[in-house]
Amino acid sequence: MTTYAIGDLQGCGNALQRLLDVIGFESGKDKLWFAGDLVNRGPSSLLALRTVKELGDDAITVLGNHDLHLLMVMAGFRSTASKDTLDDILAAPERDDYFHWLRRQPLLHRDPVLSCTMTHAGIYPLWDMRQAVLLAAEVESVLRGPQYLEFLHALPGKCPERWDDKLDGIDRLRFITSAFTRMRFCSTDGALEFRVKGPPTESTDSLVPWYLVPARREISDRLLFGHWASHGPIAIDGIEPLDLGCVWGGQLLAVALETGERFTVDCSTER
Repeated sequence: MTTYAIGDLQGCGNALQRLLDVIGFESGKDKLWFAGDLVNRGPSSLLALRTVKELGDDAITVLGNHDLHLLMVMAGFRSTASKDTLDDILAAPERDDYFHWLRRQPLLHRDPVLSCTMTHAGIYPLWDMRQAVLLAAEVESVLRGPQYLEFLHALPGKCPERWDDKLDGIDRLRFITSAFTRMRFCSTDGALEFRVKGPPTESTDSLVPWYLVPARREISDRLLFGHWASHGPIAIDGIEPLDLGCVWGGQLLAVALETGERFTVDCSTER
C-alpha cells in the first residue's frame, strides 16, 4: 500500500485522471490525500469533484478556501466571481449530494503512524499539534452540524489578525478557518497577513512564511499543505508544499509519503 499526497486540483479533473495513471493507483490498496481546493478556476471542476467523491474510502480531502467558497455559493450566500468555473457543479442534478458531502470533509487530517499532517494552507505557528487538532474539530463540528447554514452565512466577515484563546463565537471560527485555508505569510509575532500572495522571497524583516515565525511551536509531524502556487519546492525538514500551480499551467504533484518519491503531470493544457 502507498499513500499519496496530491496538490491543489482547482478544477483540473483531467490532470487528476492522468496523474492517477502515472502513479498506477490501485483502488482498495493505495490511499490518496488531497490538499483541498478541489474546484474552481480550472476547466473541469465537476469532473474533479466527482472523481474525488467517487473514490470513497480510498481518498481523504481537507477543505480549501475555494471549496468553502463553493459551499457559500451553493447555500446562496455568495455570488460567483468572473473567474469562477463552478457552473457545471451548480447545474448538476446531484449538486445537493456534493454540497453535503463537501461540508463533511475535515480541515485537518493526521496519520500518527506516518507522522504526517495535511491541511490546506498550513498550521498556525502559535498552535501546537494538539491545539490544531482540537481547533479544526471545532469548525468541523459546526459545519457538519445543524448550524452549518448560519456558519456559512457569517464566514466571509472580517477575520481577527491574531489568535487569542479567549476568542469566541464567529470571530473564533473565522480565525480558525482562515488559518487552515487562507494563510501564507504572518508577521513575526504571528499576525495573519492575507494581502501578500507572492513567493517566500517576498519576506521582509517583519513578514515571513507562517512556518518561519520565530516563536512557532514545535511540531514533529511532516506538514503537508497546498494553497501557495507561487511558493515553489523548498528544502526545510518537516515542511512539504504540494501546490505546483496546475491550474496556472504548472504541474500536478503526488508525493508517496512512505518513500518520498514524487510524481508529476504537466498541466499546460489546463489553463
